[in-house]
Amino acid sequence: MVTVSKKQIAKELLGISAVKVQPNDPFTWASGWKSPFYCDNRKALSYPALRTMVRDGLAQLIKENFADADVIAGVATGAIAQGALVADILGKPFVYVRSAPKDHGLANLIEGYMEPDWKVAVVEDLISTGGSSLKAVNALRDAGHTVVGMVASFTYGFDVAQKAFEQEGVKLLTLTDYENMLDAAIESGYITKESLETLHEWRKDPSNWGK
Repeated sequence: MVTVSKKQIAKELLGISAVKVQPNDPFTWASGWKSPFYCDNRKALSYPALRTMVRDGLAQLIKENFADADVIAGVATGAIAQGALVADILGKPFVYVRSAPKDHGLANLIEGYMEPDWKVAVVEDLISTGGSSLKAVNALRDAGHTVVGMVASFTYGFDVAQKAFEQEGVKLLTLTDYENMLDAAIESGYITKESLETLHEWRKDPSNWGK
């Protein structure tokens, strides 16, 4: 596996238009926040070379930092596919964590087989406020397992997320982040001057922007 820089991953995601900037038609996140910026890492699954780059990058982070993990857990739904790919290349079992128990059958929250008290490395797609990611962590802990850490493709790097991960004692490592994505977008001319000003305003107070 070849280590790829955060800037290079950002450039590759920009190259497939995985990043959307819509100042006049902002996105609404699951948290309720409005945002003029959205990173859709799931598009990488449709591009074999980039899909492999992301898989190998996430697997490398786990090998170097969470090698004692017994199992890989993907957070539904965005990280199910990448989590399974990572588990495959590492030769480890795979499970995924639902956002809520399914309303039929066994009503599972965690799908897949796990031995009692397994050590878990969690794979996530994207980190915004961190709420849904840490919800998956707590589901695994409630089931009696130990979460050794989390890896993700992208993080916005918000203070609220960093504090939440620190409070929960979860180490988070990502392939790229907002700062590198913004730098790459500016260098490539992907973002206009008008959009850049909007993004700076949003970044100052993301929870209240657009209200």
